[in-house]
Amino acid sequence: MKRIAVFPGDGIGPEVTAQAMKVLRTVEKISNIKFEIEELLAGGVSIDKHGIPLTSEALEKAKNADAVFLGAVGGPKWDSLPSDKRPEKGLLGLRKGLNAYANVRPVKIFPQLVERSSLKAEIVRGLDFVILRELVSGLYFGAQRGIEKIGEEERGFNTMIYHSSEIERIARKAFEFARRRRKKVTSVDKANVLEVSQLWRKVVIGVHKDYPDVELNHRYVDDCAMQLIRDPKQFDVIVTENMFGDILSDEAAMLTGSIGMLPSASMGDKVAMYEPIHGSAPDIAGKDIANPLATILSVAMMMDYSFHEAKAARAIEAAVERTLEAGYRTADIFSEGTTKVGCSKMGDLVVERLH
Repeated sequence: MKRIAVFPGDGIGPEVTAQAMKVLRTVEKISNIKFEIEELLAGGVSIDKHGIPLTSEALEKAKNADAVFLGAVGGPKWDSLPSDKRPEKGLLGLRKGLNAYANVRPVKIFPQLVERSSLKAEIVRGLDFVILRELVSGLYFGAQRGIEKIGEEERGFNTMIYHSSEIERIARKAFEFARRRRKKVTSVDKANVLEVSQLWRKVVIGVHKDYPDVELNHRYVDDCAMQLIRDPKQFDVIVTENMFGDILSDEAAMLTGSIGMLPSASMGDKVAMYEPIHGSAPDIAGKDIANPLATILSVAMMMDYSFHEAKAARAIEAAVERTLEAGYRTADIFSEGTTKVGCSKMGDLVVERLH
């Protein structure tokens, strides 16, 4: 029995999570895997009920699960709250509490969606790389932060801090991933300007000595952003710090046709968390038009990484591809000549092909 702590969250989170749960229940029927699923609160829904974005009880249940699944958090309803009380703090709290320091974001284009990419088909056809983003340190977690009054004006400040041990563990994860792929790691930093990036580069070079079979190169973050548009197929595994990874992975999402197509896993010491990389999209919440495929593909990643059920993972991925091959599309990936369907219907279509 595999225990999964599920946080549907806010906005379109509950809608897309419901489709992921359909897939999980179907996997149960066609395999010997059984799941015990408990729905919990994080984000805005937790604020509404408990006054805080993540309770200690919910975090404890997540830490004792075999895997954690998240829909999305946030929305304009809670934008006026102090920064330490906003929904996003629930997400950050889960990541920190699980010590999920490595965010794994596959960037792979389905052949049926090549024409939906922002770039020319010949640039993205066959695209397949992974971004590893350090997830629990850096600028987003710097304790020295705030807005203060100085004379007649205000000053805002944040602090980016990395310890060598934090850099080393994400670098090792990147080299291990590369060994299972095309054996090439690109480390992204801003070492020409930032001291923290100079330490990043030094530590990554040191870790590389233990992986002589893997090629290592370095790029500044601005250059990497340009290269993702110029020649994205040059990359195999990209490893970078928290904020750079946040920005680059959203840029990379558009190479695949839609941010609604990219799953992710946040991995650490024991319990991994799985989530689509899109946000809560409150403007389309409740309209049954969200794309659930990133969420469903996150289930495939969970089968692979947490449960070591590669057969189930490949079956889910194949069901998604067969659904696209049959011409079904949600609004974000729709084009002339295909059939537009809603969020729930897309989930049903994937389940049909999974059977």
